[in-house]
Amino acid sequence: MKRRALIILLGGVTAWPFAAHAQQPKMPVIGFLNTRGPAEDARLVVAFRQGLTEMGYVEGSNVKIEYRWAEGHSDRLSGLAADLVRHQVSVIAANSQATVAAKGATSTIPIVFITGADPVQVGFVTSLRRPGGNLTGVASLDTELGRKRLQMLHELLPNAGTIAALVNPTFPGSDVQTTDLQAAAGALGVRLHVLHASTAADIDIVIENVVRLQASGLVIANDPFFSSWSERLGALALRHRVPAIYEFHPFVAAGGLMSYGGSITDLYRLLGTYAGRVLKGEKPAELPVQQATKVELVINLKAAKALGLTVPTALLVRADEVIE
Repeated sequence: MKRRALIILLGGVTAWPFAAHAQQPKMPVIGFLNTRGPAEDARLVVAFRQGLTEMGYVEGSNVKIEYRWAEGHSDRLSGLAADLVRHQVSVIAANSQATVAAKGATSTIPIVFITGADPVQVGFVTSLRRPGGNLTGVASLDTELGRKRLQMLHELLPNAGTIAALVNPTFPGSDVQTTDLQAAAGALGVRLHVLHASTAADIDIVIENVVRLQASGLVIANDPFFSSWSERLGALALRHRVPAIYEFHPFVAAGGLMSYGGSITDLYRLLGTYAGRVLKGEKPAELPVQQATKVELVINLKAAKALGLTVPTALLVRADEVIE
């Protein structure tokens, strides 16, 4: 082989790795938009990453995640969603109120959501089976569970004439939550006082209002905003001696009486798997909304004792966890 030909050949071999490197696909970016804060959501982020890993994606290795936190301030969500759109993320993963903001910010970037509302009723999708747009995700369909929470609280307080319900009026589907709780209260022969809270300042006074209304107990409607303040709500309920029930475990661990709902960590794991499926090329319009079916009942006997209540055996035997 002539010297000139050899130099050209070696030059081509040397250049090949650089050309191959330049042709490598760009790392996809997930926009993680949430009403909570990074500290309280740490375990949920771990669950989300687990779901991504199940689909073959590892943060920092073959996928990047841009986190945007509203930290309990829903008015920040629209700006945060717009920022993710400007970053041209590949998919946005959001919880309920964050989904509303994301939907308002883009009609083209895929959005995977987690919600306790009915996604069809709140306008996220046209149907659970065939969403039909740029949104799909995971729904716990918490409306049914809300009715059951009221029934469980009444089972614990059979002589209660008045029970309060806490609803966030800015939550997608809050009207449905209110209507269903009122119907359930009517069937039980209980008067229902519906209280509203949508800011941190509201949280400070809501339990005091329950006491002022002389309500025997409190049912807290599902909402990511309330989840952000669930530990505070649990502690306030215990301090003001209000028997209360919410969706997730942290509320009970902080002093709340009972929780009944889906496993929030499992919901976020499923959210991660759906984000991974979209990254692999599945279209949200054709990806059915998953309906989470795993639920758990947790009872805080220590709180019951402090409230002077005896938990019926029928409730105790149904509990998945009892805190003593």
